Amino acid sequence: MRDIYFALGMWAFTAASVLAYLARMLLRGRKRFARTDADGGSIFLGKRVMEGAYWLLDPPVNLLIALRVTPNMVTAFSLLPALGAGVAVAFGWFGLGCLLATFAALSDIVDGVIARRTGVSSDAGEVFDAAVDRYSEFFFLAGLVFYYRDTWSVLLLTLAATIGSFMVSYSTAKAEAVRVPAPRGAMRRSERAVYLLVASGLTSVTKVVLADTPTLSLREAPIILAIAIVAGVSNVSVVQRLGTIIQSLRARQPPAPREDAAASDGIVTKRETPITGG
Repeated sequence: MRDIYFALGMWAFTAASVLAYLARMLLRGRKRFARTDADGGSIFLGKRVMEGAYWLLDPPVNLLIALRVTPNMVTAFSLLPALGAGVAVAFGWFGLGCLLATFAALSDIVDGVIARRTGVSSDAGEVFDAAVDRYSEFFFLAGLVFYYRDTWSVLLLTLAATIGSFMVSYSTAKAEAVRVPAPRGAMRRSERAVYLLVASGLTSVTKVVLADTPTLSLREAPIILAIAIVAGVSNVSVVQRLGTIIQSLRARQPPAPREDAAASDGIVTKRETPITGG
């Protein structure tokens, strides 16, 4: 029962944040950010939601910059709540897991904002941030794997969501490595995080409201549905992304030499000459 209080606190904070940003939009219009304009959002995570998140994080970012906190400090710190979220979810504390994972996700946004504002963005920092992102996401998914270890159907879905999530990130990194435009696709990390974190918060509520229901799929419907969506959409996105990368690589390859060009390499082809009578 205590777990629901963490979720209720998250919902109250989210509702207050949404209302505050709506008021800001009504009074002064949208808060535009170069990052969100470049990203563009998607059908799974709209641009206005991203703008609201960046607007909400402005005060703590300014405070951390004033305190001379570096982006790498924030990145490293985000591992702690991410690990705590994984442990909480593994033991069925979905509300607490939602709270801690949200804190880790916000930290992941903050480190990038600090790096850009202070002009210390670097390739080394991006590598460190990407590695921490993978560990943070793994902690949460591993917690779900442990929790559903005795329910094979949900376990398989969770494993599918895990490989799909990591392959989406891999396809983007691979595109950058071979120097082709990274395909956008669906179910990027921010989208996956929103789905799983919102579902975790809802699950802590449904577990209390439907406590007398013997069916697991009803008591924990939000998180199971979110896992299924992430598993399905991310793996479809992986196929589309890899297909786009392969097409881009083939398009930039030089055309194969034609047979007519063989003579230029010193190869003389035998030509038939017409036979005349006489």
